[in-house]
Amino acid sequence: MKSLHPLLLFTFLLLAACAGNDPAADVSEEINAIENGLLLPIAVKGDSTQGMNIEERMAFHRVPGISIAVVEDGAVKWAKAYGIANTDTGQPVDVQTLFQAGSISKPVAALAALKLAEEGKVDLDEDVNTYLKGWQIPDSKFTAEEKVTLRRLLTHNAGMTVHGFPGYTQQDVFPSIISVLNGEGNTPAIFVDTLPGSIWRYSGGGYTVMEKVVEDVSGQPLEVYLAENILPQFGMTHSTYEQPLPEGRHGEASAAYDNQGELIDGLWHNYPEQAAAGLWTTPTDLANYIITVQEILAGKKEGALRKETLKAMLTKHKNDWGLGPSLMWDGDSLLFRHGGKNAGFTNEMIGTAYQGKGMIVMTNADNGGRLMGEIIRGISSYYDWGISQPREVELVSLSEEELASFAGRYKLNFQVAGIGDYWVDVNVKDGQLEVDDPNNGEINYLSPLEAMKFIDLTVGDEVLFSQSANQDTLGMLWNGRFQFYKVDETTAASTDE
Repeated sequence: MKSLHPLLLFTFLLLAACAGNDPAADVSEEINAIENGLLLPIAVKGDSTQGMNIEERMAFHRVPGISIAVVEDGAVKWAKAYGIANTDTGQPVDVQTLFQAGSISKPVAALAALKLAEEGKVDLDEDVNTYLKGWQIPDSKFTAEEKVTLRRLLTHNAGMTVHGFPGYTQQDVFPSIISVLNGEGNTPAIFVDTLPGSIWRYSGGGYTVMEKVVEDVSGQPLEVYLAENILPQFGMTHSTYEQPLPEGRHGEASAAYDNQGELIDGLWHNYPEQAAAGLWTTPTDLANYIITVQEILAGKKEGALRKETLKAMLTKHKNDWGLGPSLMWDGDSLLFRHGGKNAGFTNEMIGTAYQGKGMIVMTNADNGGRLMGEIIRGISSYYDWGISQPREVELVSLSEEELASFAGRYKLNFQVAGIGDYWVDVNVKDGQLEVDDPNNGEINYLSPLEAMKFIDLTVGDEVLFSQSANQDTLGMLWNGRFQFYKVDETTAASTDE
């Protein structure tokens, strides 16, 4: 399968950036400014902020294709696509190219449960076993005390297992939803292992239970119920929850790429867990979802769902989660959002409830997350939305000798499956620490915030060094999560020239 060298990818991007796009002339200057105004997560105090070019950053991050939509004043202000949908065929991405939404599937699928509740066919606070047919949540000491309800499933508060799903290759047997629930696919069985209502814990498994409820109550497959009752009403006319994607629509879809920029075998994975991960969509369709929510809340539209239903959807529960989307801020500034990550697709959707704003970025790569953040910061900064902006830091100056004291080989304090001992080399280069990770080929450059604290200005990772009590071992804590210890004082030396 083909992948693209960054230089070749950059050339391809220059040729394909405008394919299938016709942005209005009055926003072309805005688009150009944003395309050249991508922002890193960190800004150094006293330095002027330099925007970056989108095609150059796509090549840097090994992301073949991107599609973007921006909402302002309650309408799609512009949508544009960049790059390649399939490197085998040379098919470019355009604004109608379908991407796998990943977990952005969840807030859209949640509308099905809310619709059934509006119609009085389900109660969001009733034991879901009341509605389930042919499969039941297993009884346990936890369900004896508290019940699993749709409200708890939608807010990740039901005590259900299974965080997410890896999908199935084209060669894999495609399991039924009951097989997934019983753990007969490639993920464990879905059950309650914590008292429902007691804690927030993200659960794609819980959304798979919700999917089964919708199917059993409506008497229709989820994709059919959504296609008839939700997607057209929310302006999502190009979207589908059909899994696997029908062959007749393959030409509309982007292929998926891994973190090395390699085409995933079979073009993409399939997801029987449709509510959790099965949506194929476009940024414009997701923009229409955002706009419809905004219009209903403003009293400008009726027929999809009631205003009271959407206000309930956007009411915060544990961990600031609504009935589908994640929530930020309050009052007129209330914001709803969701990220999405399937094999070879990385996406983000952000909308304001009452200010008519929103943005969606969809990428066809596992490496899309950092680039996506740069784009979101660029859009937010240009329009002065305050949704995401670089964090300002102040650097200190350390001598060459001080920096050299950190050089060496560091080993992670646990073994990694499939790798074993996980180690990185730290060198000194151009007044920074260069961290070479041979396990994934990545190199990070760390700048000093304090004598023992460093930051990677390009991704925002923070690294804290510390001496052991007897001063004989140097530790390196990465992002407050991964603890390394220095094991070789002589492995790495200064590489300054």
